[in-house]
Amino acid sequence: MSQSIKITHRYTGATLYECALPDEVAAMSRGRQLGYAIQGAVKAGANLADAYLADAYLAYANLADAYLAGANLAGANL
Repeated sequence: MSQSIKITHRYTGATLYECALPDEVAAMSRGRQLGYAIQGAVKAGANLADAYLADAYLAYANLADAYLAGANLAGANL
């Protein structure tokens, strides 16, 4: 069964981006799953302003051109 992950708005809970996770990513921690989704969202040009990204694993992530104004990155591995 394919697992998916959502990136949500930190205030409204609206879905900003959603993607399917490959099995190897689905077996990883929530932070790594979120990091995978963020990289996909950036590649897709998704607007992640005010996104809830707490505890995301973003080490080595290329976030050039990412719009993250107001995003909650508490506890994120940057």
